[in-house]
Amino acid sequence: MPPDSPSWVRQQTTLGGRRHPPPTLVFGYLLALLVAGLPVTTLPLLAQTPPPIDADAIYRRLEQQDAEIQSLRSRLSELTEPTAAAKSDKPADSVWVDVSNEKWTVKLGGHIQMDYITWADADPVITDAQNYFNFRRLRLVADGTGYGQFDFRLQVTLEPGQGSNDSPFGSPDVKDAYLSMNEIPWIGRFRIGNFFVPFSLEQVTNDTNNIFLERSIPTQGIFAADREVGMAIYNCTDDQNISWTGGLFFDDVNDTFKTRFDDNQGYRLSGRLVWLPYYDEPSNGRYLLHTAVGILHTDDQDNSVRFRARPQVQRGPVLIDSGNLAADAYTTGNLELAVVWGRVTVQHEAFLSNVKMLSGPSVHVGGAYAHVSYFLTGENRVYERFGQHGAQFARNKPFTNFFAVPGCTGWGAWEVKARWSYLDLTQTNDGQYNDLTVGFNWYWSDRTRIMFDWIHPVTSSRTVFGSTESDLVAMRFDVNW
Repeated sequence: MPPDSPSWVRQQTTLGGRRHPPPTLVFGYLLALLVAGLPVTTLPLLAQTPPPIDADAIYRRLEQQDAEIQSLRSRLSELTEPTAAAKSDKPADSVWVDVSNEKWTVKLGGHIQMDYITWADADPVITDAQNYFNFRRLRLVADGTGYGQFDFRLQVTLEPGQGSNDSPFGSPDVKDAYLSMNEIPWIGRFRIGNFFVPFSLEQVTNDTNNIFLERSIPTQGIFAADREVGMAIYNCTDDQNISWTGGLFFDDVNDTFKTRFDDNQGYRLSGRLVWLPYYDEPSNGRYLLHTAVGILHTDDQDNSVRFRARPQVQRGPVLIDSGNLAADAYTTGNLELAVVWGRVTVQHEAFLSNVKMLSGPSVHVGGAYAHVSYFLTGENRVYERFGQHGAQFARNKPFTNFFAVPGCTGWGAWEVKARWSYLDLTQTNDGQYNDLTVGFNWYWSDRTRIMFDWIHPVTSSRTVFGSTESDLVAMRFDVNW
């Protein structure tokens, strides 16, 4: 049969580097020879034997390949080993690895708050006590982390009409615009940009996590600064039961313009020290005791200081007002106390401010608030020992979300609440303002809730409208993502 025959090609095999006919063909030749009476040794195929195997050559080749594998492993180890600057004496699982090639991971978010405010019983002497609906907050947010120890946030407003109700139009405001560097040896976290001045528990707790529609009378816009342009450091002990923050900021740069042309910019210097005498680790803080002390010094930019407040809603008449005080600086101290005991939370802060007048002696103004909340459905307020702005309250999370599907429903979380707060401007001859608020919150999820506040403001004789009492009903739908 010719070698190029297809049947031959299909049946030939390789053995010892040479080509041989398959065993079935050899057996056929043997049978034919035996039948013909020829000696079997005349078969050429059986006379061929495979060459001897060179074992030494095989061992040498294996040793060469093993050396190449070891070399590649060594090279891979060099590429993945921490750099000399990143090495430390810490255990292997806590050694930081250089991730300079990492990129930003960005998450987009937003916030919608719709308010309806009605003056159920306005004191007759109060002017401009009008009902209203507005978007309290309508915002876009971008959060990001990257490069091992950095994070950023950019938050801008879309809600129209900032401030009093005589301004129905507004332009976007810059709220958060900062960069943080975390886990710096001896320093902790360093932040620069526009963000909350670290002072006051209620102030640094995000509005999505506070339990009333607005912060208390003496907090936002009175004694506690809002977001400002500056820099701050945050740090804590290993167990996070002691934390401290401090920052240096410009004095009250407008959120809309974020520009000030003036040789005198003014400044704010803040500090806050937090100690948790008790924190129940097994329950992740369902039972805890929070204490803190803070200080905020303001060197006023235009030597004009003013303290004023509305009835704990965004818009409406100002009920107490010191007017413009000729003062170049004021220093405020505060004390914080919070207790979370299962479904019950009690929170309290007191403020005292020394105002350095340009003429005459310094004057003192102060205020305080205290509130209590109770989860009817058994949840507890969530607390962060070292959160975004240090020690603060975080998102409340229902045991079961609110939902309704065929054959099954969930009712979310229900929280009742009450608060008393006051502002004392007696030494500036502007009277006192007390406020009682009660209400409830219905949490559909950790990011959606309905809020209801009944607000009862009471002012003394030296305030803007004199001695007054009123009632407001405030409702909010709040969702963020």
